[in-house]
Amino acid sequence: MTPREPFAVRLHGFARAIRRPQAALVSFLRKGLERAPHWVLLTTRGRKTGLPREVLLPCARDGDRVLVISTYARRSAWIKNLEACADVRLTAGGVTRDGTAEIVDDLARKHELVEEMPFIPLAPSLWLQAAVRGPLRPLALSWLRRWVTPRPVVLIRLR
Repeated sequence: MTPREPFAVRLHGFARAIRRPQAALVSFLRKGLERAPHWVLLTTRGRKTGLPREVLLPCARDGDRVLVISTYARRSAWIKNLEACADVRLTAGGVTRDGTAEIVDDLARKHELVEEMPFIPLAPSLWLQAAVRGPLRPLALSWLRRWVTPRPVVLIRLR
């Protein structure tokens, strides 16, 4: 049984419409975003052009592993790029490293990953992420299991 697409997929057109202003904002705030603890700048290889494509994503980091979740399911360009080429470059915590991305669709594995590395993708602030790993963990895990069900989860292993 294939899970229904998440509601956010319907908003993907809006996200595409604001991509240029968003790219300008990311460029302007780049130094701070590169060091933000729950954000990564993911660089993929464009599936059509072969050019580097960069996207800012909320994440969970654990050593040499980074977990990101596609809000717009398979409609996200970065997910399509990863399907074509799993090699990535990741800037996190002020450090840029190469890695390999694995798109996880197996429901049990997705649930396992978010239990190991819980985070709230919709609000990657320092205090909320600390609460998710602490007192709000049971509530956050319940929400995360439901939220990741229709979405691909991407596990990036850094080299």
